Amino acid sequence: MTKPDATELPRFKYHPDPVSAGSIVASDVKCKSCGLARGWIYGGPTYCTAELDELLCPWCIADGSAHEKFAVEFVDPVAVGDYGSWSSVPQAVIEEVAFRTPSFNGWQQERWFTHCNDAAIFLGCAGKRELESSYRAAQEAIKLETGYSEEQWAEYFELMDADYGPTAYVFRCLHCNTWGGYSDCA
Repeated sequence: MTKPDATELPRFKYHPDPVSAGSIVASDVKCKSCGLARGWIYGGPTYCTAELDELLCPWCIADGSAHEKFAVEFVDPVAVGDYGSWSSVPQAVIEEVAFRTPSFNGWQQERWFTHCNDAAIFLGCAGKRELESSYRAAQEAIKLETGYSEEQWAEYFELMDADYGPTAYVFRCLHCNTWGGYSDCA
């Protein structure tokens, strides 16, 4: 299969690069919502009664038709804002993230960082290597979220891996560019 052009994908306000994040992958699979094989399929979590893993195209997520047809959620609506721990956001923002935005695969229940009364953009999963290079500015936010002492953080940070260990989920505020997110592990 020739990899399709990612520039043809719908735009997601809160997940600007779902291909790099691994949330949307090249595929010949037909979408269970529209019945079309468009060259891309969603590879993240789905929460509903129907079996939809790797069966929805990005277009049916973006236009809300997948949610309307299957009542599928891509993020638990109460996890947008971490169950009230982060900035509260309008219901329309919660619905945009939960019902019309591709999520990401986490070790535990996914949460969506909020700040300035809006959802933040998801930038990707990170381990120590990514936090030291691409997401250096996010390190302090991830560290603070853990609540660990300096010694505990140093040990935890050494184990962090984007694919296999404790993993950070990195976000940035759309309004003030504040970095945020959290980490978890299996």
